[in-house]
Amino acid sequence: MSVYRHLEVRHVGTVRVVRFHDREIRDDAVIEEIAKELFGLIESTERGANVVLNFQNVSFLSSAALVKLIAAYKMIKSRGGGLKLCSIRPEFKEVFSITHLDRLFEILPDEPAALEAFEAAV
Repeated sequence: MSVYRHLEVRHVGTVRVVRFHDREIRDDAVIEEIAKELFGLIESTERGANVVLNFQNVSFLSSAALVKLIAAYKMIKSRGGGLKLCSIRPEFKEVFSITHLDRLFEILPDEPAALEAFEAAV
């Protein structure tokens, strides 16, 4: 299993659950490192794998990070998988709503709900 500097990755059945080590995702260099780790994870999983991104530990998320989330979404979709976000702070949800990213991403209240949503889709 790969070791990540910015991510904690767990396997729950066929789902990869990703938590972020960084509380603030704002620095461009850190965002690039996180994206590299996340994209590498996606590429190393089998086609059709599902991913949950858990933002429980994140207290700040820059707009540059949102661009990387969109790229991750497209990468996962192109591989036949699904992506769900969970445990997003209310102020982030507002940004997702204003930018209409809540139409792109399925945002669930917590990790169990996100995992259950994948189970229900089977």
